[in-house]
Amino acid sequence: MSYVGPEFEPPRVPRRSVLRRPLVVALAALVPGALAGWLVYGAVGGGSGNGGGGRAKAPVSGTPSAHPTAGAGADDKAAAPLNGKVVVIDPGHNPANARHTAEINRPVDIGTHRKECDTTGTSTNSGYAEAAFTLDVAHRLRTLLQAQGATVKLTQDGDRPYGPCVDERARIGNAAHADAVVSIHADGSGAGNRGFHVILPGAVHAGAADTRPIVVPSRALGTALADDFARVTGSARSNYLGGGTGLVTRTDLGGLNLSTVPKVFIECGNMRDSKDAALLTSGAWRQKAALGMSEGIVSFLRG
Repeated sequence: MSYVGPEFEPPRVPRRSVLRRPLVVALAALVPGALAGWLVYGAVGGGSGNGGGGRAKAPVSGTPSAHPTAGAGADDKAAAPLNGKVVVIDPGHNPANARHTAEINRPVDIGTHRKECDTTGTSTNSGYAEAAFTLDVAHRLRTLLQAQGATVKLTQDGDRPYGPCVDERARIGNAAHADAVVSIHADGSGAGNRGFHVILPGAVHAGAADTRPIVVPSRALGTALADDFARVTGSARSNYLGGGTGLVTRTDLGGLNLSTVPKVFIECGNMRDSKDAALLTSGAWRQKAALGMSEGIVSFLRG
């Protein structure tokens, strides 16, 4: 039974804030979630591995890794595959040789015997000289190889009164410790004889000549050169030398006999055949020739 009279005043109940109830509800929802998150953090490695007492380091967005990825540097290598490699280009003959017949006829020792210092080279029927052809292709090839990262040296750059002699040409490659040497030529065979061929050193061990250490790598260089030259230029392998392989082995060339580094000659075509001459006198084709040589050299040097 209750009693309510004039003297009785019920106790006042303090008014609750209108915000307190929603706040309490929100906190009630957040606390279990935070607790669950902390438990998960500890379970998946938030600790230091010694009881979970360590602090995990949060990743820093946008900061590069201190260690390069496995592919780092691949683009650089692809862009300059011949970094650290030395290539010697030997432009056959010299445009000025014809004015120095006494000097170029002087015999030099090539190991197996003595042979003239150099020759004037051949020419097309219209008078385009082999020496002009070889120097032009050498310049184009140098540009391509340098773009691939190679150190490139020429045995002559039209900057000598004649030569150099064949024995000196070999010494230039040797002194450079070249990884590859390519001597550029064009043939002077009879009309109807067409196509290119690559000349490889045979095994020679006589006098100052010992090609035995370079026979195998030179064949690898020559094979790569022939394959890529044929592919890029579209030229056929010689129909008169090499039995269709485009490869010929010789032991009578001083530039090969005296070499101690991998070296080959390439006869890019026959200047005395009108169809081959049309190619050799074309600047566009000479660029293809240089590109074919460059790709062959890269194939050889990259194994």
